[in-house]
Amino acid sequence: MHTIDVIVVGSGPNGMAAAVTMARAGLSVRVYERNPTIGGGARTVESTLPGFLHDVCSAVHPMALASGFFQKFQLDRRITLLLPEISYAHPLDNGRAGVAWRDLDRTAEGLGPDGRAWKRLFGPLVDHAAEVAQFTGSNMLQLPRHPLTALRLAARILEQGSPAWNARFVEDEAPAMLTGVNAHSIRRMPSLETAAVGLVLATHAHAKGWPIPVGGSQAIIDAMAADLIAHGGEIVTDTEVTSLAELPSARAVILDVSARSLASIAGDALPPRYARALRRFRYGNAAAKVDFALSAPVPWANEQVRAAGTVHLGGSRAELAASEAEVAAGRHPRSPYVLASQPTLLDRSRAPLGFQTLWAYTHVPAGSTADPTEAVTAQIERYAPGFRDVILASSSQNAVEMERYNPNYVGGDIAAGAPSLWQLVARPVLSADPWRTPAPGLYLCSSSTPPGPGVHGLPGYYAARSALAAEFGITTPPRLGVA
Repeated sequence: MHTIDVIVVGSGPNGMAAAVTMARAGLSVRVYERNPTIGGGARTVESTLPGFLHDVCSAVHPMALASGFFQKFQLDRRITLLLPEISYAHPLDNGRAGVAWRDLDRTAEGLGPDGRAWKRLFGPLVDHAAEVAQFTGSNMLQLPRHPLTALRLAARILEQGSPAWNARFVEDEAPAMLTGVNAHSIRRMPSLETAAVGLVLATHAHAKGWPIPVGGSQAIIDAMAADLIAHGGEIVTDTEVTSLAELPSARAVILDVSARSLASIAGDALPPRYARALRRFRYGNAAAKVDFALSAPVPWANEQVRAAGTVHLGGSRAELAASEAEVAAGRHPRSPYVLASQPTLLDRSRAPLGFQTLWAYTHVPAGSTADPTEAVTAQIERYAPGFRDVILASSSQNAVEMERYNPNYVGGDIAAGAPSLWQLVARPVLSADPWRTPAPGLYLCSSSTPPGPGVHGLPGYYAARSALAAEFGITTPPRLGVA
């Protein structure tokens, strides 16, 4: 006899998506979380000063409106998502900047001689953004549902992932803008995988935008937790699971853990061949993070950058490529890539009246123990002279501390597995149903499974659908929307 239908280990976006889906199917669900509060990669805390709310990991959510799971869950009806007119900006020296507006035409106008090339690159993708989201938000081991859109995307990936990546542009701003988005993948550039990441994220920037949740990323988790509890689920915190033997009997166990942790927790329950595949799964380089409490907005030299929800720093396309190559070689670059978010430009709940917060991370070698505060501060100061003068307090996490907070971030790898071309297809193994393990009733739903990293809930949703069919004979997905 089973005491419960479904156990989910881990309360990050994917674990909660799995739990919500199972509970909506009428099953009894219990979630276990090792930390005192739920959220995993989507938590919001006061890490600098009282009243200043900072996102612990994720901050801006390009997939919040594009994710198939969040669309079914109707996330935009449950929480307030604020959309900056400028999705992201990329400042350069001498006060110049490339600016990605949600309006593709306006973006092209601002890029001068490269505007037409930018629009030719992104126009067909933006026009079919929903199809791009469906294709890239699925298991790659399948025939595309929209083959023409997949071909358009593939052709652009081949171009921007090769030495031909400069062929379209004549000025500095456009290629720097695209490279700044490519760099989200934390890999050498150019490459097919970095081009894929950048093109998809930039497409969403022009299509629906990159939203910022009011109250922080925690709002996304809180909305899922409320739905889970409303449908009979329960959440147990302060409970770390290190072995399947520690869990009560259940018909299905869904783990929101890294591939490495799956091998450790499941132990002998997994066939040796599958366990070896999990141990061969590779992890990438790392992120290190800094939060700032500010007395005033960041004094960017370029006025338009002051209105951007997200800012990419690090200079020209060549500078960024050199910086990421240094990280890939195991070195800390002298001029690092920095990704920053300015949530208080839109969300006044994040700081006391008249004050601001700034979220930032940089890329470092896996396992780095270096404090990123000075490197990040100096790079921001480069494009915002006087930034140091508005800092009230800061709080940082190096790569090792990132993993200590969330073991899914092996070595500080926030993608829970390197997004190499092979590991975007075989994640963590080559399978038409990669969420289902060979162990009876055991499933994996973290970013170590398709479609990979990001706050979109899709690995959890797909793992839940696999378990519903295989363990409970439920082949029709439950309704997830607001009643």
